[in-house]
Amino acid sequence: MSQLKSIQEKDAPSWLPRLAAHGGPRFLQIADALQGAVEDGALKPGDRLPPQRQLAAQLGVDLTTITRAYDEARRRNLLEGRGARGTYVAAPKVELTSILDLGMNTPPPPDGVDFDDLLKQGLAQVLMRADNGLLMDYHLAGGSDSDRKAGAQWLEPMFGQLDSRQLIVCPGAQAALAALILALTEPGDVILAEPTTYPGLRAAAAQFGRQLIAVRTDKHGMVPALLEEACRQHKPALLYLNPTLQNPTASTMPERRRKELASVAKRCHLRIVEDDPYWLLAEAAPPPIATFAPQQVYYISTLAKCLTPGLRVAFVLIRDPDQRDRFLAALRSFALTTAPLTAALATQWIFDGSADALLEGVRQEARLRHRMAWNILAGRDSGPGDGLHVWLELPAYWNPSQLARAAASEGIAVTPAEAFATGSDSANAIRISLGSIKDRARLQAGLQRLSQLLARRPESFSTAVV
Repeated sequence: MSQLKSIQEKDAPSWLPRLAAHGGPRFLQIADALQGAVEDGALKPGDRLPPQRQLAAQLGVDLTTITRAYDEARRRNLLEGRGARGTYVAAPKVELTSILDLGMNTPPPPDGVDFDDLLKQGLAQVLMRADNGLLMDYHLAGGSDSDRKAGAQWLEPMFGQLDSRQLIVCPGAQAALAALILALTEPGDVILAEPTTYPGLRAAAAQFGRQLIAVRTDKHGMVPALLEEACRQHKPALLYLNPTLQNPTASTMPERRRKELASVAKRCHLRIVEDDPYWLLAEAAPPPIATFAPQQVYYISTLAKCLTPGLRVAFVLIRDPDQRDRFLAALRSFALTTAPLTAALATQWIFDGSADALLEGVRQEARLRHRMAWNILAGRDSGPGDGLHVWLELPAYWNPSQLARAAASEGIAVTPAEAFATGSDSANAIRISLGSIKDRARLQAGLQRLSQLLARRPESFSTAVV
């Protein structure tokens, strides 16, 4: 016992943390203490850290905890290993690019959720319980029975209890959308959409030779009378809607308007693709349109926009078995199978509750970032909200492309309204994505720089010639 005490007291680093019982995982407390010591100068580049066993004894933790703490510190670019010579504080990493990406719509990393541990534990469970040969093989049925049951559980907040046989597991929402266009339309057919809509729809329609026509909206979404008129005039094969936290406007269609559009679709025998990636991120979202016209609506829900973009799994709800067969045939023409390992991880996370924990963390982080954007942009956007993005109306002296170029010259990426326009007209606005910058302080800096840019009148921008 006296020998252990002497080891603990020997050369105890000044930055040594006091580990709190309720302060989160111990390895993260140690990594945070290391980061704090580097930031305040207590540890300097080139300083040698104690051997892991010695530090474990000083803190009264096991060696694995120290190993994980050092690994996390290396991930943050705080430490570097020098073989037998030990572990040292790393020199500051030189950033070769200062771009602040407010253009890519991805979920923010949730505070307080150890994503690395979640991933390791999930994959460990998958590998322990699954046949590894099956995880590396083709699966042609649109998801295993377990995967479809996980999808039914994931969609329960929207629909209540579902028959999992009505679900198809796809390698992402874009693949699902493309397969629906192939299965439900013919070359030259008309697809109706809102004037400002998801760019992936535009890309797929153009690639497959379908005609995209806009139907005007009001503050509640697509106008039902104008939809009915467009059905008479254009005889569309499909209607595309993204009714919850719409990309890019971030607006949510109220329940009454959803019912009205569903009624028009029934009268006009019009099929609807309801792309709903953000429903679970919204506060008290109305029921999906698919609940009001279940035979008319093909419902898509992806995990990539509410959990993590690397989880390329989407669930498609199709009630009619013949239409499911047509959809699967179309999907297999370009995406033979969903990656079994990815699908198995999604299923594991849904069944063991990890997906719900990650979703709640993303929700909280997104709302915090919305409040940050509202405060910094001085009320220019529609107010604190949910989801992953903000639709920012520009002052009259800016236009979207001009603002995007000016922002790029200051190291900020934003998306101009033209990228979302169904027709030739577009709003005087930009979309700001709040999740793609992982570090909250860098996001704050990017929003502040953007706010300063918006307050200035545009100058002439010229391209350097070299």
